[in-house]
Amino acid sequence: MTNKKELLYCPLMSVGSDVDMVCTGERCAWYMPGVKKCAVFVLAYNAVLEANQRQQEIKKD
Repeated sequence: MTNKKELLYCPLMSVGSDVDMVCTGERCAWYMPGVKKCAVFVLAYNAVLEANQRQQEIKKD
C-alpha cells in the first residue's frame, strides 16, 4: 500500500477541483520518468529557484 506522503498529484487535472487527482505516472505525457516527477512540477520548481536567486541578487545590490 502506498503511503499518502508518497502519492503524486496531477497539478493540471487538480486545478479547480475539490478533489486532488492522483498522477498517472508514466502513462502521462507530462511525466518525466528520469526524475520521477511531473514536467509541470519541474517547471514550477525551477521558476521558484530562479525567482529566489534573483531576489538574493537584488538584496546584494
